[in-house]
Amino acid sequence: MKYIVFDVETPNRYNDRMSAIGVAVVEGGEIVQELATLVDPETHFDRFNIELTGITPEAAAQAPTFPQLWQQLEPIFSSGLLVAHNATFDLSVLLKCLRGYGIRWRDQVDYACTVRMGRKCYPSFPNHKLDTMCRFLQIPLEHHQAGSDSRACAALLIDYQKHGLDADAFRRPYDLSGRRK
Repeated sequence: MKYIVFDVETPNRYNDRMSAIGVAVVEGGEIVQELATLVDPETHFDRFNIELTGITPEAAAQAPTFPQLWQQLEPIFSSGLLVAHNATFDLSVLLKCLRGYGIRWRDQVDYACTVRMGRKCYPSFPNHKLDTMCRFLQIPLEHHQAGSDSRACAALLIDYQKHGLDADAFRRPYDLSGRRK
């Protein structure tokens, strides 16, 4: 099974565009491919998001736009089960970007969430936030850096698999069509 672990950063409170994306592909219990890049969101940045991620409008303006990047991302995203930490957030940003740029991909995509998996694997942890999980499991993390977050999330997935969790048991559908609320 191939897992496409991804994380996005956003430029503002609307969470309808990406300012960065990180992708880590997991196969056979190891990370076999990584991609991390800034994204030109073609919109304004809120100060909060700049302070959280360190991504400035000037830096993002030099990056590819989402439609340019999607040509590279789509074959990767279509090749396995999508996985993210608090997956519905990252998927909602992906959906809003696809819709905002008029890009049609699929009506539905399957995903697994490493927060849900973490709660099952480590029920005694005080919480299951990415930074908490990484601290307890000694996984390197530069939080709110999309490449680091996706790599850390992939490391969590691999850890959970070593503890006997099957990501397929956590598979859920995510509606991309807009027909369901």
